[in-house]
Amino acid sequence: MATLRNLVKDRKVYTIEAGRTVLEAARFMMERNVGALPVVRDGELAGIISERDIMNRVVAAGRTPGHTSVAEVMTARPRAVGLDETLEECLFIMREFGFRHLPIVDGRELKGLVSLRDVLMHQAGEIERQNRKAAS
Repeated sequence: MATLRNLVKDRKVYTIEAGRTVLEAARFMMERNVGALPVVRDGELAGIISERDIMNRVVAAGRTPGHTSVAEVMTARPRAVGLDETLEECLFIMREFGFRHLPIVDGRELKGLVSLRDVLMHQAGEIERQNRKAAS
């Protein structure tokens, strides 16, 4: 079974500080082509902010992105998973709780973020490899 350690070992960890504005977060996400960011405060995971959070809690609510802090609209204390968690367990957690992103931690240290797309793409790749192996 594949674990998150294998999935994120060569990835850069992008984060945003809780005191930054939503406008800064949206621009940062756009520039890096990511749909969510772990939010840190004093170097520790404090929350997560996603494109959906920005749309629902800022844009649709009529708030001003340049004057709204990430901390005001983030999902605080998100469910996180460890590096040795299996992709199957992550998929279960995401499906069970309706999450699309899970922060990955090692103790108190943030190691990355896994998305539903990451898990599904990995599983699709595994199925493709198994099919090729069976056909040869």
